[in-house]
Amino acid sequence: MTHAEGFIKVASAIPTVRIADCSYNVQQIIDLMGNAADEGASIVVFPELCITGYTCADLFSQPFFIREAEHALDDILSLSHTMPIVAVVGLPISVDGRLYNCAAIIGNGNIYGIVPKSYLPTYCEFYESRWFTSGAMAKRTGIELCHRIIPFGTDLIFETAGVRIGIEICEDLWVPIPPSSYQSLNGANIIVNISASNEMVGKHEYLSSLIRQQSARTISAYIYSSCGYGESTTDVVFAGNAMIAENGSTLAKSERFKLENQLITADIDLLKLKAERLKMSTFGSIIEIPSVRRIEILLRKDASDIDVTRHFEPYPFIPNDDRTMEERCSEIFNIQVIGLAQRYSAAHANCAVIGISGGLDSTLALLVAVRTMDKLKLPRTKVIGITMPGFGTTGRTYNNAVNLMHALGVSQREISIKDACNQHFSDINLDPSDRSVTYENSQARERTQILMDIANKEGGIVIGTGDLSELALGWATYNGDHMSMYGVNSSVPKTLVRYLVSFVAHDGSDAAAKPFLLDIIDTPISPELLPADAQGNIAQKTEDLVGPYELHDFFLYNFMRFGFGPKRLFFMARNAFGDKYSPETIKKWLIIFLRRFFNQQFKRSAMPDGPKVGSVSLSPRGDWRMPSDATSRLWLVEAENIDV
Repeated sequence: MTHAEGFIKVASAIPTVRIADCSYNVQQIIDLMGNAADEGASIVVFPELCITGYTCADLFSQPFFIREAEHALDDILSLSHTMPIVAVVGLPISVDGRLYNCAAIIGNGNIYGIVPKSYLPTYCEFYESRWFTSGAMAKRTGIELCHRIIPFGTDLIFETAGVRIGIEICEDLWVPIPPSSYQSLNGANIIVNISASNEMVGKHEYLSSLIRQQSARTISAYIYSSCGYGESTTDVVFAGNAMIAENGSTLAKSERFKLENQLITADIDLLKLKAERLKMSTFGSIIEIPSVRRIEILLRKDASDIDVTRHFEPYPFIPNDDRTMEERCSEIFNIQVIGLAQRYSAAHANCAVIGISGGLDSTLALLVAVRTMDKLKLPRTKVIGITMPGFGTTGRTYNNAVNLMHALGVSQREISIKDACNQHFSDINLDPSDRSVTYENSQARERTQILMDIANKEGGIVIGTGDLSELALGWATYNGDHMSMYGVNSSVPKTLVRYLVSFVAHDGSDAAAKPFLLDIIDTPISPELLPADAQGNIAQKTEDLVGPYELHDFFLYNFMRFGFGPKRLFFMARNAFGDKYSPETIKKWLIIFLRRFFNQQFKRSAMPDGPKVGSVSLSPRGDWRMPSDATSRLWLVEAENIDV
């Protein structure tokens, strides 16, 4: 049973040990199992050979000692009846006169299986082949242990209700093709590694990288536990490493060099892992995959009632730290510039034509255009910026547009659309006081006609200004501002546009433009298609009409990247924005997002070319192919029935 909305809580434990004192070690294991169960974990992982201690050396050659280790496993087994948790513990097990370094999977009074270690390090400080045999040499598929027959082998996967667990042991991770690679290809979405990795300068960083990379390659969660205090320090030191990673990211890690027991927990997002595997068509495309045996296990029955403590990033398109933000903005801006440079050159264009409104989107497109001319070693006057005042244009946006173009050194033109629109209203018999969608869209189409005709006249191309968020919501006039000859902002979300403009404002290249860029950043988002208020301020604010872009970008990212449904999107948004928006408000805008996303696909099906800059893009040629007449009914029914 998984947690709410596809999560499962897992734990990695590091018990203190006493070398060869199985009774003491079992007590530490039992205590940590109880702690993990109390925290809501369904699975807890312990270090390699934790029942005996890893550094027992030639004591492993004592049959008495091996028998005592098996008795200790029986003690854990008996106590596991009272704990709603599955544990993975390490111990030596003798089979047919050979000794194996094993992981035992225990839960609900059962031993579900025994997995022997495949790769035995026998170099430098390691000499496991002195005592142990590789699991690859094992001939049996089952062994008698604790008065029962138990599945045995390296080919076991443990599964239930969407959870599939693969097991590897320490060195297994370090080889060219770890067992977990094949396990994941056979469906394992949680990989467990019980380990005994000693500390050396620089090793921890390499190990952490290895764990993250393997979780990324296998598109899985990776739970790692390595032994700590109490192991022999005759020649090496074990610091106690616990780490939980998911698809390349670290979710939790322990503090090294502690003298006490440690326990870390994390919520694994099984739905996200499933979505990533479905999307990556090369996952599982290997020609031959070794077969496995699948062992059914039981996880805690009350898991759906446990709180998910995992944090959901409210701004998934925006990095959390300034350094990463600067690097991200630089990379995106350069992608936009190079994309436009190629298109401009390929079109043999004589100029770039842009409508400048004094808003964020057209400002970013203008900045891309002037830097493209710089890159191509062409004069910035090749950029023709056109202001087209209409019925809703305010002094603030108009002045910013004019001043910005002057500061950037582009060619400036001004063409009012008022007379042309009034003539058009007369031609189609529209009362100018009728402020309907026709009134608004006529202005957008008039502006686009001006841009297209000037581009034809001057031998140029029209640079589109619409962004990713507007494309998702269909917040554009079809065959109006929806259309251009190259849309440089087409995969830049609205929440990121402001940061990109700020990045350019502060990079020092165009100091004269900085004050106007900063004021544009602070200007409310608006199409300015309706008249200003009595004070001359913007009356038509986009977010009052379609909703907060921060919510829509959150929905868009998680809908597109992972295919999450309405309940999951609502669940995550409440976690991310609970302090800012009420559940009722989140539900309202989620329904609007879903309705608009489906209904406005016809605009995206006819959208112009533009550069892809991130993992979410709506290009009908590359990233999102959806019928324009697809119905949103299933999504809306689930959204409307969300209990707030």
